[in-house]
Amino acid sequence: MTDLHSTRAALATAKPKPLAGLLVVALEQAVAAPYCSSRLADAGARVIKIERPEGDFARGYDRHVHGESTYFVWINRGKESVALDLKQPQDLAVLERMIAGADVFLQNLAPGAAARLGLGSAQLRKRHPRLVTCDISGYGEHGTQQEMKAYDLLVQAESGLISVSGAPGEWGRIGVSLCDITAGMNALIGIQQALLQRALTGVGSGVHVSLFDSAAELMSVPYLQAHYGGRAPERVGLKHPSITPYGVFTCADGRELVISIQNEREWAEFCRQVLKRPELLQDPRCVDNAARCANRAWVDGGVAEVFAGLASGEVIERLTAAQTAYGKVNSVQDLIDHPQLRTRAMPVGANLARLPALPWQVAWEDADYPPAPRIDEHGAALRAEFAATKPPVL
Repeated sequence: MTDLHSTRAALATAKPKPLAGLLVVALEQAVAAPYCSSRLADAGARVIKIERPEGDFARGYDRHVHGESTYFVWINRGKESVALDLKQPQDLAVLERMIAGADVFLQNLAPGAAARLGLGSAQLRKRHPRLVTCDISGYGEHGTQQEMKAYDLLVQAESGLISVSGAPGEWGRIGVSLCDITAGMNALIGIQQALLQRALTGVGSGVHVSLFDSAAELMSVPYLQAHYGGRAPERVGLKHPSITPYGVFTCADGRELVISIQNEREWAEFCRQVLKRPELLQDPRCVDNAARCANRAWVDGGVAEVFAGLASGEVIERLTAAQTAYGKVNSVQDLIDHPQLRTRAMPVGANLARLPALPWQVAWEDADYPPAPRIDEHGAALRAEFAATKPPVL
């Protein structure tokens, strides 16, 4: 699709999807919950996004995509937006009527805020037994820090992710909102499992996801290494802490390549065809991965010497012949131009933007993405649909 008209035509003829007919009410902001609900919308669910009157604050993160926020465009496609002031009884009543007809209620407000509004997950499921609720928080519902606000970079630091990432020296942030995204993915998994459980039992259930738990689970290998092996992995930059050689090396023309040796067969072919040093196979300093890690500086130094004497084209030819896994150290522009990148068109106002395609390919996916809503774009229609024909169930 190359123009706005053809993109909208394609969206109008979308294929049936597995979550069609499900209603998701999302009291959401920022990244984690919107990421989850956007994937539910991609799978066919109707997602009503509840925004504060001034809108989801992620709308204001930047203005890079035809005047709209990159974050908001990325994870709010295909939703309906209604702006509600939940301090006002009439607006809270509209939300309660929406929830009464919903399959899923998702929220990531500040700790305790939903419960103070009468929207605690246990309260809601007592009133609506088939409802699946999902609460996304910073630190969960246990421990001494459950009332703390949490954002992605704070949790990267608090969970130890930063301590095992990057090169020695000054601390560095992981370059994407990893804790938010992982929490959103985990919420999606939990909601889908709860929906399957409801299909078996007829009863909804509660899903609880925290950014900290999501980050801590990502830290399982460093945790186990430190807790049971007595030593946490060091920050080694573009090297693998447990495998050698596995890291970045610079060619004669300045091109940087990351290579990975996963087993002894690969090491043997690498020595023969890339390094042209078959005698290394008999050297006790690199006879297996444990030896190579113990002598990392010497092993990596030998690889670096060979790479530094060859242009990247010749190194790549040798790596290909040896079936050694490698990757180029690319920029974001290199990603934009990458031959493997799949993208989808998405309307943004009167323009089109192209976004990376979903990482899974399924029979029901659309050729293009639907637009993200304007603030309260569907407010009038939704207020009419969920008008107070009778008092909400309290």
